[in-house]
Amino acid sequence: MEKQLYANIFKWVSWALLIVSVVLLLVAFPKFGGGDAKEEGAVTMLLNWAYVMLGLALVSVLCVGLYVSAVTNPKSLITIGIVIVGAVVVVLVAYLLASGSQPLAYNGPEPSAGELKLTDTVLNLTYGLGIAAILAIIVGEIMGFIRKKA
Repeated sequence: MEKQLYANIFKWVSWALLIVSVVLLLVAFPKFGGGDAKEEGAVTMLLNWAYVMLGLALVSVLCVGLYVSAVTNPKSLITIGIVIVGAVVVVLVAYLLASGSQPLAYNGPEPSAGELKLTDTVLNLTYGLGIAAILAIIVGEIMGFIRKKA
């Protein structure tokens, strides 16, 4: 009974978020193409909605993960804590390695030092996590091959 209630809540919240996203896209779409303040407003609106969706996703994953872990296996909360601390450390290392230097051949408005540092941090995270994903695939395939042989 409880699983069905959560499934219904999840379904209705997903539909509501999808409808709001489509409405915002339909409102913003006609404003593109002019390069004026209306277009900037539309882009800002869509980016803000993307931030809201990302925040909701992160909070949902953390809250649901913590709740399910606490109910099913309270000892797994330690593992979740370690994973969260690990993720924070990875982001912190990417931030410390970010140079924040000016982009080459850029003719637009001058970005602030914070924007440059944040952009470099995201690029470092993308590079690092992409390499880690490729290595995980390679190592996983090798380990699977070795286990089949043994």
